Amino acid sequence: MIINRRKFLQQSASLAALAFITNDLQAKGTLRGTLKQFGCQLYSIRDVLPKNPKNYMKQLADMGYKYFESYSKDPFWGMAPKDAKAYLGDIGVKMVSTHLGLPDTNEEMIAKCAEGGLKYVICPAIGMQPSADAWKQKAEAFTKNGEICKKYGLRYGYHNHAYSFQNANGIKGQRILLENTDPSIVCFELDMCWSEAAGENSIEHLKQYGNRYELCHIKQLATKDPKPQQTDLASGIIDYKGLLRAAKDSGIKYFLVEQEQYPVGPIESMKSDAIYLKDLKF
Repeated sequence: MIINRRKFLQQSASLAALAFITNDLQAKGTLRGTLKQFGCQLYSIRDVLPKNPKNYMKQLADMGYKYFESYSKDPFWGMAPKDAKAYLGDIGVKMVSTHLGLPDTNEEMIAKCAEGGLKYVICPAIGMQPSADAWKQKAEAFTKNGEICKKYGLRYGYHNHAYSFQNANGIKGQRILLENTDPSIVCFELDMCWSEAAGENSIEHLKQYGNRYELCHIKQLATKDPKPQQTDLASGIIDYKGLLRAAKDSGIKYFLVEQEQYPVGPIESMKSDAIYLKDLKF
């Protein structure tokens, strides 16, 4: 009994020391983390989703995606908002956001999104603007929608493409939008693929503006030149270890896989991307 007790005390001391070292390394950033949960933008399976929305949503849930971002003028795919919320709950998923174009965003749609349990309504694109004033006008439109969303307990945001980060006539539209919107009214969703495709240093951008971003899109580039081409997360040129570390450190809450081009097909790519994120240490 004395030997067993001695071994027990030695083992306990070793475990305590290991825990202390681990906590210290984590605090210093030496040990990296993982994404405990991640979701996907349903646009990734746009070629098959309309054929049987429930079936394909279930397939994504089975792959390990824990939340969805929808798109289109009918973000609930033929279901009533409450029915969609209930169905997704049954398969272990939440719909946290939807992309909705500026012309389609109104109080009626925002109310439906709130009824369906969403947290965000995101403008997916606005196109390159011809001047700083034109970008500011878009910022004003975002603010108006943001105020309606706030009334219903939602957040309004903007999702960038490459043009938002392009330096056109000495200005970057993304910077104008960020600096001409109230953080309490308008948030942002960083599409890391498109910021990188534009030549932006996304990590440095997050160091400066990270507190404005609450969601992000994770998708991979096979090449930037002469034209951006996408591929599965595991086989491209974007270093997601560093980028996701920066995104986590900046406070981004929702990490959404989106893929628009596929080596084989959308379902195969979404399976591959889920496996990649489950295994990724950063």
